[in-house]
Formats: sequence, structure tokens, C-alpha cells
Amino acid sequence: MKREQRQRQDAEFSAFVTGHGRQLLRLAELLTGDPDRAKDIVQSALERAYLNWHRITGDDPGAYVRRIVVNQHRDWWRRRRNHELPTDHTPDRPLDEDLAERQAERALLHQALGTLTRRERTVVVLRYYGDLAEAAVADELGIAQGTVKSTLHRAMSKLRALPQFADRHGASAGSTTHIEVAA
Repeated sequence: MKREQRQRQDAEFSAFVTGHGRQLLRLAELLTGDPDRAKDIVQSALERAYLNWHRITGDDPGAYVRRIVVNQHRDWWRRRRNHELPTDHTPDRPLDEDLAERQAERALLHQALGTLTRRERTVVVLRYYGDLAEAAVADELGIAQGTVKSTLHRAMSKLRALPQFADRHGASAGSTTHIEVAA
């Protein structure tokens, strides 16, 4: 009986990872600004989720694992001074010409998110990329909904003021009303 139950849980978890893995990875990329670190965070989050999968399948597993990703990012941020160091040499990676525009937009987004504080970045990513309501962001981060609103307002004001977000027709950056996050 336990073997059948374990196989069923493994199948459920595999289906979850297939359905939500890219979204979790993109969330982590937006939080960290580093695709490799994002992969590490998602891997670690999925390991934790797998160990507790029997407890979380009845609830909303997406929210549960998303919270783990955010917490993993927070933990990394606290420990980051003691680990990896940048190098002068990075390995060459071929880039498909089809992806050049997409990569430029991602770089612009990561650069813009990098101007925000950690809390501002987390709130913006959860609200606009994660498409969570302000109340859900507040619950996920354990802060008041008013704090989410004020943090979001501050962050969006900072992002709108960036010259990178001036549109291609010469309008000022301050007239931009939203930031689109492509998955």
C-alpha cells in the first residue's frame, strides 16, 4: 500500500514540476537577476517541497512552493557575502539570433529590478509577474497589505523614472503606466 501511495505522490509531484517549473524558475530569475542562481534556488525549493509533498497536495501547492522560492532567495541574500565571487572570465555561450531581442528585454528588466531594494523587488515580482493580488502578496511575505501598497507605489515610481523605460516614440519615462514582464 505504501509503495502505491509513494508512486502516486511521485506522479503528482512530477506533474506539478512539469506544470509549474518554468514559472518558478522565471520567478527566481526575476528575484535574483542571475539564471544560474535561480536554478539553484528552484532546485532547492523543489527538494524541500518533495520531502513534504504528502502534506501540501491538498492545499495550493503552487503558492506553497512559490513561498519556498521566496524564502530560499531571502536565505541566499543573507548568506551571499560568504560564498561565490565574481570572475573576470566567463565561458563562451552561443546565442541564437532569434533570442537577441528577448535577451535584451530581459537584461533591461533585470537591470531595472536591480535598482530596487530587496523588498521592493520581491513585491513587484510577486504582484506583476506572479499575478498575485495585493492581499496575496501580503500573506505570502507576512506583511500588512498597506505595506505592500506603499512598497509597490514606491517601487513603480522608481521604475517609471528610469530612462530605460522611455518608449520608442520619444515619450518621457514618467508617462509609462505599466511594466510588462514577459514569461
